[in-house]
Amino acid sequence: MNYLLKTEPTVYSFANLEREKTTIWDGVTNPVAVRNLRDMKPAERLVIYHTGDEKTAVGTASVVSVDASDPKTPLVKIKAGKAIAHPKTLAEIKTQKLFADSPLVRQGRLSVVPMSDAQYKWLTGE
Repeated sequence: MNYLLKTEPTVYSFANLEREKTTIWDGVTNPVAVRNLRDMKPAERLVIYHTGDEKTAVGTASVVSVDASDPKTPLVKIKAGKAIAHPKTLAEIKTQKLFADSPLVRQGRLSVVPMSDAQYKWLTGE
């Protein structure tokens, strides 16, 4: 499984993650998003998406570890990948049939979104 993680760049940006190399992804309260965090496995691929004015997929990361001992606040450690060479905006994403049923488009406020391999590859250009 792959996931897209949304973050407000003025609070925590992809540049912050690149600088720090790893971080614990926290602050998630939506029950569906929390379940998605709990379901993550080490080495799964992530896309970091800037919300707010940007609304753009900007970088990659991967899951290092998941501590779901507290099911309401799982601690997911992630490590930085690389910046996406050609970042994709939400407007571009919405034009792709590949994302027609995606929670990214259908549930705009969901902060942890599962993605297919095809969606990951389209977003990252890999």
